[in-house]
Parts: sequence; C-alpha cells; structure tokens
Amino acid sequence: MSTDTLETKSWKTRRKSDNSIFNGPILRRALLDSLRKLDLRWQLKNPVMFVVEIGSVITTVEFVRYLITGPASEAFFVFGVAVWLWFTVIFANFAEAMAEGRGKAQADALRKTRTTTQAKRLKQQNRREDYEEVAAPDLRKGDLVLVEAGDVIPGDGDVVEGVASVDESAITGESAPVIRESGGDRSAVTGGTRVLSDWVVVQISANPGETFLDRMIALVEGAARQKTPNEIALNILLASLTIIFLLAVVTLEPFAIYSKNPVSITTLVALLVCLIPTTIGGLLSAIGIAGMDRMVQRNVLAMSGRAVEAAGDVDVLLLDKTGTITLGNRMASRFVPLQGVEEKSLAQAALLSSLADETPEGRSIVVLANERYGLHDEAAENATFVPFSAQTRMSGVDLNGHADGSLYKVRKGAADSVKTYVQEAGGSVGEELEKLVTTIASSGSTPLVVAETHVQGQDGSHQDARVLGVIELKDIVKGGMRERFDQLRKMGIRTVMITGDNPLTAAAIAREAGVDDFLAQATPETKMSLIKEQQAGGRLVAMTGDGTNDAPALAQADVGVAMNTGTQAAKEAANMVDLDSNPTKLIEVVEVGKQLLMTRGALTTFSIANDVAKYFAIIPAMFMVAFPQLEALNIMHLATPHSAILSAVIFNALIIIALVPLALRGVAYRPLGAGPLLRRNLLIYGLGGLIVPFVGIKLIDLLLVILHLA
Repeated sequence: MSTDTLETKSWKTRRKSDNSIFNGPILRRALLDSLRKLDLRWQLKNPVMFVVEIGSVITTVEFVRYLITGPASEAFFVFGVAVWLWFTVIFANFAEAMAEGRGKAQADALRKTRTTTQAKRLKQQNRREDYEEVAAPDLRKGDLVLVEAGDVIPGDGDVVEGVASVDESAITGESAPVIRESGGDRSAVTGGTRVLSDWVVVQISANPGETFLDRMIALVEGAARQKTPNEIALNILLASLTIIFLLAVVTLEPFAIYSKNPVSITTLVALLVCLIPTTIGGLLSAIGIAGMDRMVQRNVLAMSGRAVEAAGDVDVLLLDKTGTITLGNRMASRFVPLQGVEEKSLAQAALLSSLADETPEGRSIVVLANERYGLHDEAAENATFVPFSAQTRMSGVDLNGHADGSLYKVRKGAADSVKTYVQEAGGSVGEELEKLVTTIASSGSTPLVVAETHVQGQDGSHQDARVLGVIELKDIVKGGMRERFDQLRKMGIRTVMITGDNPLTAAAIAREAGVDDFLAQATPETKMSLIKEQQAGGRLVAMTGDGTNDAPALAQADVGVAMNTGTQAAKEAANMVDLDSNPTKLIEVVEVGKQLLMTRGALTTFSIANDVAKYFAIIPAMFMVAFPQLEALNIMHLATPHSAILSAVIFNALIIIALVPLALRGVAYRPLGAGPLLRRNLLIYGLGGLIVPFVGIKLIDLLLVILHLA
C-alpha cells in the first residue's frame, strides 16, 4: 500500500500564519478578482454597485467626448470623476474578493490534507483478513474498509468494529490523538485522518465529492454561501433607496434647465453615486463572508451564512450540563451507608456492581473502594454482569452463590429506579434513604443508590432485598461560567441547562452555575418538546449534541452545533460542526453571530449618515451660480464647484477601502442588549458618519487646491 504523506503542518496552523488581512498572496489574488468582478453580469447581484459601474461607464464616455470637443479643463475634471468612480467599484469588489480570498486560502490549505491512498475494502462482512486494495476515490457509500495502525482513513464513515487511536490534526489542528470506537457517540471518522494504533472497520458514509472535506472546501471558498434573509432584506432596502435617489437626481436636470443653469451629466452622476448608500452596498457581501470566516477561525464549520446569522439572533441557549457547564468527570467521593450497614460492605457491593462499568463514574467507584479499603477489582467467578441501560437506569452483577442455587444480586443506579427495583423484590425503602438522597442532590452532587438482593430456592421464590446506602458523585462547575451566563443575560439570551440528573441535583448545579432554567431527567423527546415550546413563543433556539439521539433536536433547533467526534447522524442534522468538539463553543458561536449583526448594523448606520456631508458638498456646487443664496450651505468652504464634486467622489471611494479591515474583522464585540447597542451604534457610527466625511472632504479639497488639480 502506498500513501502520500499528510502535511505535517495542519490547515488550522497554516490559517493562523498565512491568512491575515495583509497577507501578500491574498492581496494579489483579491486585486485580480476585483478586476474580474467588473463584469456587469456579476455587478447585477449588487444593485448599488451596478448603478455605480453604469455611472462610471457614462462618465468615461463623457471624458472621451470632452477630449475630442473640449474644453481641456472640463475633460480633466470629467476624467478625475470617472477614475474615482471606477475606483469605487473596484474597491467594493476588492472588499468582497478579500473576504473570499481568505476563504480560498483556507481551502487551498485543506486541499493539501488530501491523500491519494489505497483502501482495504472488505469482501465480506466480519472477515477482516479477506479484503481487496482499491483506490480511495473508488469507494462508495456503504463499503466496509479495514484501517490499521499507520493507515490513512480513506473516506468519511462510522466505526462499526474495533477501537483505535486516531490523529485528526489534519482537520482539527489539534495534535492530541482521539479514540474512535464502534457502538457509541464517538464512532464518526473523517477521511484524511490517520490511525495511530490498533485497527477499526469503517463503513463509508459519503461518496466521492460529498465528503466532509469536500463540503468544508466549498463552504470556506464561499461557493456554497447563500445570502441570508436579513442580507436579502437589506439589499432590497438599498436597491429601493437607490431607485429613489435616481428619480430625485433625474428630476434635478429639468429644474436646472428651468433656472438657466444646466447641470452636466458628470455632475449628476457624481451626485447620484455620492447619495446612494455605496459604503454599505460595497461592503455588505464582505461582511457576510467574513462572518463565516470568523466561525472557521474558531474551528466551527457553518453549513450556511443563514446559520451564522441565526446564531446572532438566538434567544435561548440549551446547554448540556456534563462537559459544558461542569467539568464532566463525575467522580465517586464517598460511600454513605444506611444505619446498620458497614461502610466497607457498601463499598464491596458498589465495587462488584461497577466491575463491568466502563464509564468514568464506574471506574472512579472501583478506585475509591480500592483506596479506602484495599478492595480489588478482580472479576468474581460465576458472575453475570448487568450493563446500564436508559430504560432501567441501573447496572450491576448477579453472583451464583451456593450449590442450592441461591443467587446474590447487586444493583446501583438512579434513586427512583433502585427504589422501584427493591420494592418489586419485596423489600422496603425507609425515610432515611429519602433524606440522604435529597441532601446529596441538594448539594449539587449526584446520588447513586446501591441495593442487594439474596434469592433463595431453586425457583427464586424467596427474595430478601434491601438498600445498603448511597455513592456520592461530585462534578465541578467550570470556572467563569457564571460570568459568561451573566453576559448572555445582558444580551437578552436565556440559558437552559439540560441534564439527566434528578431535579434536586439539577437545581443545585443550575444555582451554582447561574443559568436561568434547567431541564432535568432529559430524554430526546423532552428536549424536542422544549425546543418546540420555545420556538412556538417566537424564540430562536440553539443547542449542541453529538449522539444519534440528539439528531432530531439538532435538526429542530434554529442553530444546531454537532461535535465532530459525534455520530454521522448528528453532524448531518446540525447546521454547524465544531471541529474541536467543545460543547462550550456554543457560547462563542452566538458571540460570532452577534458580532456579524453588530458589524452590519454599524456600517449601515455609518453609510447612511455619511451621505449628509456629500449633500452639503455637491448641491451648493451644482446651483450656487444660479442661486447665490446656496453659498450658505457651503459650510465646508470648498474651493470651487469642481473641487467640491471631485472631493466628495474621492472620499466616497476611499471610505470603502478604509472600512475593509473593519468589515473583515468585525466591530469590537460587547455583550449588550438591543437598546444599548442601538445607542452605541448611533453615537459611534451615526455621529462618526456625520463628522468624518466633513473632515475628509475638506482635507481632500485642500490637497486638490495645493496640487492645482481643481
């Protein structure tokens, strides 16, 4: 078998070093793309810039006419306006091309992670030794392939047999290997990653061209980006304003003729371009693409711009308790026996019931019993282990005792399940257990109840069941979570903790973490019901998940973030995939979405406000000869009519290129509600949009006079 060596430097690392705004290759590619986008068919997608390009063509024709017929001074003025109108279109194209260029750079880095490899396709299921070597592109959905230590996984799929350590740095950028195994929520594998140890049998889940890597490349390039509803609505608004200003400017020509002061076509075009919202029109697409790019920078793959925008509008966050709000490693901290039971006897029973329990909680019980009493985890003879299930919510062991057929059973699990088990076996549950469970649960810990049953007689007719005590499992709330939830609350976002714990434990953790509400003893059905209930109230809901049972809820949520370590079903149901598989990333996803909306709102406010100064520059220049009273509007004291018009056009072009870094990076994120955010936008970008153009146009006017260009 031959394989091409994977790139030692991950695409994530390359992205950090090679994908800055001022990266040379990206700038060169963006400049070329900005010229290609001058195609009128491309500009039709952006009504504002389409009008500007048409105006550029008209003024260019006017320049040629004046060049032939004269006078030379007028030709020079028209040439200056035409050049800067073309720059306006090119700068707008450049902003979009820069955003796309960063995505294309990421896509190039992803393509380098591709490998041409041979795959061991199994001829028969469950026959690992019987395989044929085929090229990875020849694999189809449903094929079974054997991947051994050192092999590159040839395609996306799910592990159906075996367990192995996998290096996923080519996709996630993280060097630490991860475990992939069959039969759980960590069964999904991605083509291009490498198996480091052991072996797995993978069932291919995607045909060539439809793999996770292919989708990532298409998305980061922007090829699959569709305009979001808000972006479409804003485009319609900008197009409407453009039509209104176009009609207003057209009506000025008859008015000028009536006043015996005809206005040139060049002046009318300059007025139109300066009055329509060219700033936001030129940057709108770049803002949307950059929003998806910022998701990718956080190692989150958004399946569409709609998902990013929806994240910014989220009202309710559903967060799993374990691993998101808490550290997720609930560990046994103590054995609490009931009256009349020795603690060592409780520990022995807890140990027996945990011998086959491979969960972190089960292993911690074995460790605690060994540390406290020197009990060992040797498997008992004649033991039948009872695995945990979602239906029984218990696990344990059955031990054959004496020759007479007596049986000793031990069970541990959720308090209500074990109590029901004991009562069905003829035992009783006293108030002491109820108080103990309530006390532990109220403290934020998780109580696991341990019970034993002695079954006598060949027919099992006589049973003696009793509760031995409680194992206390402790989980710790992550540092800083309360502060983060406080920030979300300021943003008007309601947080709901999802947990399988009983209501008392859930309430204690919820109080400590600072969430607004919680859903205890959660099941897939209750999660779905909660999401639908919130959506019925007009709220947008976000949640995370990684298992097949999370898929319906992820699909129902407005923003569903699947873990890359999760099942294929979860990743297909969600509209975002977190490559780091960090459940807390949901909070960052919301922040990126909010930043996208804040950036769009801020630049829209600035764009509309800065038209005021251009009005004060061009209107007096157009009619001051016929109506000397308009000199009062020339508050900037611009030198000449030509200088005023040219200064406004130059500023109109330069402000777009000046705002490109802000459009790509986004405005500084602040956890604010809608009201404070509106006031902040009006104060900074509204007031700034009024003041900056006055200063900028005046400075350009002074420079033109000094250089004798107007």
